Amino acid sequence: ELKFNLKMGRALLFGANGYLGRHIAYFLKQSNIDFTPLGYAETSKDYYSNYQQVDLAKKEEVECLDFDVDYIYVFAGLTGTNVGFKEYEQYIKVNEIGLLNILNHHKNTNSKARIIFPSSRLVYKGVKDYPLKETAEKEAKTIYAQNKLACEQYLKMCQNYYGIDYTVFRIGVPYGNLLDDNYSYGTLGFFLDKVKNKENITLYGDGSQKRTFTHVGDIAQIIVGSLAIDNMKNNIYNIGSNDNLSLIKVAQTIAHKYALGVDFVEWPEEALKIESGDTIFDDSKLQKSFTYLYQYKIEEWLKGL
Repeated sequence: ELKFNLKMGRALLFGANGYLGRHIAYFLKQSNIDFTPLGYAETSKDYYSNYQQVDLAKKEEVECLDFDVDYIYVFAGLTGTNVGFKEYEQYIKVNEIGLLNILNHHKNTNSKARIIFPSSRLVYKGVKDYPLKETAEKEAKTIYAQNKLACEQYLKMCQNYYGIDYTVFRIGVPYGNLLDDNYSYGTLGFFLDKVKNKENITLYGDGSQKRTFTHVGDIAQIIVGSLAIDNMKNNIYNIGSNDNLSLIKVAQTIAHKYALGVDFVEWPEEALKIESGDTIFDDSKLQKSFTYLYQYKIEEWLKGL
């Protein structure tokens, strides 16, 4: 249940049928914000099934939208690691040109909406056992990571040039699900798929690299709740968590619950080249503007699976 009192408003939600977008939709509804869900395809299993389908890479489709709203959530996009090297044109079209199409239409319609944009831990150069602040050194090792860095800069440029307000949230490793039985995706999803198939979890190397793992419920509450905070405009924030853990710790915790083990394998050469190292978030900047007590811990969450 949403813990914050928000002003009434209207929003557009791009990517409303995605993993994060569906949870943003859930909390927007709870906060009584009237929003239009925009997605690529209708899926009856999703929390909201009446999507308006929009291809962000097509300027003419974006220009058909009414931007007379208070908030625009840009949660549509392509994710992935090495696949971006092969499909770079599509990644740039959807992730970068898509945002630029939104910004251009925002300017042309004199919209007053604040743009809310999710970024990634992958923009950082990992530092061993060192909490990263928003100003920490950046290093994009994949097309996707470079897309995120570019989009952060586009938002900053257009705020300076056109006066378009934005807020960026950098997200570590999201996990969990409030809406159905698809508990997670990415790292946690991979671990859970393994054990549910009665297989040991496999890890590259020794699994010592650390991550900030944040439950999607905390992520969505922070992102929606921040609408009430005017001084969070035109800033970038790390979202933290109760769990800054090594991959081996998380893998062992999950494997133990299912009476399975963890197998270590050698790093594939391509995977090692794009490995980020430790990405632990310092969220003190967020907490100064928006004090938030994280509600979830991985060990407690696992008990409910």
